[in-house]
Amino acid sequence: PPPPSPGCQIIHPPRDGGIRYRGLTPEEVRSVRFLPFDYEIEYVCRPDREIVGPKVRKCQRDGTWTAMGHPSRCLRTCPKMHLSLENGQAVARAMERVPVEGTWTEYSCNPGFRLVGSARSNCTKLGRWSTPKPICEREWGPRGVGGGRMGGVCGSLWDGAGGQPVGYTGRRWVSQQPLPLSPTPLCVVPPPQCDPGQATKYLYELLYNDPIKIILMPGCSSVSTLVAEAARMWNLIVLSYGSSSPALSNRQRFPTFFRTHPSATLHNPTRVQLFKKWGWTKIATIQQTTEVFTSTLDDLDQRVKEAGLEITFRQSFFSDPAAPVRNLKRQDARIIVGLFYETEARKVFCEVYKEKLYGKKYVWFLIGWYADNWFRIKDPAINCTEAEMAEAVEGHVTTEIVMLNPENTRSISNMTSQEFIEKLQKRLGKNPEETGGFQEAPLAYDAIWALALALNKTSAELVKKGLHLEDFNYNNKNITDEIYRALNSSAFEGVSGHVVFDASGSRMAWTLIEQLQGGVYKKIGYYDSTKDNLSWYNNDKWIGGAPPADYTKVITTFRFLSQKLFISVSVLASLGILLAIICLAFNIYNGHVRYIQNSQPYLNNMTAVGCTLALAAVFPLGLDGYHIGPGLFPFVCQARLWLLGLGFSLAYGSMFTKIWWVHTVFTKKEEKKEKRKVRGHPVGGGWCMGVLMTLFCPHTQTLEPWKLYATVGLLVGLDVVTLIIWQIVDPLHRTIEEFTKEEPKTDTDVSILPQLEHCSSTKMNTWLGIFYGFKGLLLLLGIFLAYETKSVSTEKINDHRAVGMAIYNVAVLCLITAPVTMILSSQQDAAFAFASLAVVFSSYITLVVLFVPKMRRLITRGEWQSEQQDTMKTGSSTNNNEEEKSRLLEKENRELEKIIAEKEERVSELRQQLQDRQQLRSRRRSSNPSREADNHFSPGLSAAPAPPAPFYQPNLPLVRCLVSEQADKLGRGNCDGSRVHLLYK
Repeated sequence: PPPPSPGCQIIHPPRDGGIRYRGLTPEEVRSVRFLPFDYEIEYVCRPDREIVGPKVRKCQRDGTWTAMGHPSRCLRTCPKMHLSLENGQAVARAMERVPVEGTWTEYSCNPGFRLVGSARSNCTKLGRWSTPKPICEREWGPRGVGGGRMGGVCGSLWDGAGGQPVGYTGRRWVSQQPLPLSPTPLCVVPPPQCDPGQATKYLYELLYNDPIKIILMPGCSSVSTLVAEAARMWNLIVLSYGSSSPALSNRQRFPTFFRTHPSATLHNPTRVQLFKKWGWTKIATIQQTTEVFTSTLDDLDQRVKEAGLEITFRQSFFSDPAAPVRNLKRQDARIIVGLFYETEARKVFCEVYKEKLYGKKYVWFLIGWYADNWFRIKDPAINCTEAEMAEAVEGHVTTEIVMLNPENTRSISNMTSQEFIEKLQKRLGKNPEETGGFQEAPLAYDAIWALALALNKTSAELVKKGLHLEDFNYNNKNITDEIYRALNSSAFEGVSGHVVFDASGSRMAWTLIEQLQGGVYKKIGYYDSTKDNLSWYNNDKWIGGAPPADYTKVITTFRFLSQKLFISVSVLASLGILLAIICLAFNIYNGHVRYIQNSQPYLNNMTAVGCTLALAAVFPLGLDGYHIGPGLFPFVCQARLWLLGLGFSLAYGSMFTKIWWVHTVFTKKEEKKEKRKVRGHPVGGGWCMGVLMTLFCPHTQTLEPWKLYATVGLLVGLDVVTLIIWQIVDPLHRTIEEFTKEEPKTDTDVSILPQLEHCSSTKMNTWLGIFYGFKGLLLLLGIFLAYETKSVSTEKINDHRAVGMAIYNVAVLCLITAPVTMILSSQQDAAFAFASLAVVFSSYITLVVLFVPKMRRLITRGEWQSEQQDTMKTGSSTNNNEEEKSRLLEKENRELEKIIAEKEERVSELRQQLQDRQQLRSRRRSSNPSREADNHFSPGLSAAPAPPAPFYQPNLPLVRCLVSEQADKLGRGNCDGSRVHLLYK
């Protein structure tokens, strides 16, 4: 089977349009190819264009987007003025929300009017109508239009939301006041039940029946939208008491519309004020995809920007809020504004409970016109219990338009708000909760008062011009303008509070702020948007004891090295440096001693200096942001690299040079090869001379100190060149490693982001590979050479076995520490402990193995004292190593001369005894035989071989070497002290 889809692939936006990705930045959109399941995208178009087709698509579980069979296009819009026809009808065909390319309008006139112009106009792709807008010319007009006073005028009220009882009662109460309202009756018509179709029917019945209407008073938003858009054609003022849609605030579309019911956007100033009060700057929203909530949210977005706040996340849904709620949880939303109807609110909070998006870390803002027990109502659409819902909604805040003045002050009708409610309940004679629109009753009552006051003011202004309200007709725009100005300037105290209209004709009112505490809504304050005054009761309660933070505050903390560990290792490094200085001073002071000279003291001095540099690198290794600032960190990085590099090259390089020279000159393989060459050479003097030539061949390689120093210099030079190139091409700098955020146990609104400082460069791994590769080869080669020369004995480098032991330890520690520290680089204490202790132990081992045996020998044997006494007697300098060897050879030569003299004396004695025996034999023989015998013996005797040469012959090379007078002339190449010792033994 094919692998499961990771989501839905990103689709391209339509021409002249784009796609809005909720919760994603443009950089994130460009970097992803698939979007998760249940993710919603929204199409947007350029100005003067409208989306045709699905505006929102959702990612389905099968990896496809919804409604892909219906393309979404951005088409140019045409002016809406062609959608209405004065004294006629304009029927739009193939139209979405607004007229777009492909839309056409069919025109017809009302009875008594005839159409002048084309009966059809098409919206073209250029955003223009194909024909001019027609007009309807009057053949004969309806009663009252263009005529005089046809039975007076009246205001017409629809009972869409509880206005009918208030209409009758309010009209009677207002008529009792000293206001000239009696000539203008209030006409109440049957309720259209918020049905735009019914409202259209009643509207035309009102307009074409007596008396002439001067003001229309619809109830709910859907009816008000239709009536207010058509009323301007008849120069009618529309005053609503129950419309809250933000779309009605559009003055260009609804130029004569007023309402005593505040717009739904009036919640937004209150919300912004609360955000400021509690110090929140980052807000998240989730909305049901409907026009009223979308426009409300757009207004909120604009207001929070003006206040310096920010809506960080916006989520929307059609019917299933599961995915948006999960997105809010994933995006760490804390302060959430929810805009949805009551039935959808239960779905949302069931998902909120499942995602644990509630409690002391979260605050929800909801609309206040839900029923008080909305979360307890059983709903088959959710699978959460009543207790779970109560737990999820606890502590949320609601904002609700104040429809009844909370203060006990008398209104313009000389009634307090409570007196008004008592009279209204007495008038109704039944439970107010059973009366539809009871909450809007104060708004309807104040709407009638606003109408009365406006007509009163208008009448006074018309009298000045010699006119009356009875002169109004549907073509008289002057009287309409006077009424408009009167309503627009209204300002009085009503039973619902202070009544005043803003520039868009919407009521500016108080907002009630409530909080759900223990399952019951409690009033915690009021906000008066007209005076920007917040009245606070200080009874708000929070699950965490205080308002939560609006986002998880990320506190950056650096992981510093343990100071106890740093101090402990620093003490060890300081003691090691002191030991290295002592060893260096000892080596320099005793440089004249032959035993020290035979250990190549200058190389040992380099080893001590290298150990000192390596130990000094421990201090910059432990320096971090706790001790220094970011500006000094690159210099510390350089110090670490240079001290470790040069320290290793000097210390290990000097030891490697010794062991390399010993392996080159004194391996057993080379000795056997030289012996075979000498034995095959025809040299007189017998077997003893062959052995001597093998041991003291003048062609044997000699030890020249400058070669050793040059080798060390080469190793150090390679390091210096490598480090210089590294620092020029790719210098070290300070880098920050971030770890997973940590949540402290004490504070739920704080997240700790641990960070660690590192010394790094752009191609750090490449440089480390070069550096470690070169050093690793030297370490492995050093181990091999130390093993090969473990059985070699030489006086020219008398400490090469100790050097081999030091190389073993240093190589093992370095080969183990390098990869371990790279693995533990994110653990500052462990990495520092491994690296620094490896340096300390390597230095300690090297210093102890190389220098302590020398100190012990010189102290126990007192060799430096005997050397000083010899120097006092001879008066010669002891700084020359060759003179020391010459004195030793002279002493050995004298011993050999004594042995040779004894052997020669013994040979002489044996010869004398042989002669005596021969004489004795000759006497015992007879005379003749004796003569023959003598004649026979004499030639033999005279022909006898000459006595063998004495063993000590000064002309032989060995003897010349042993004679003290010749020693200086032969030089080191012909006189080898080790071979002399072997001969002596």
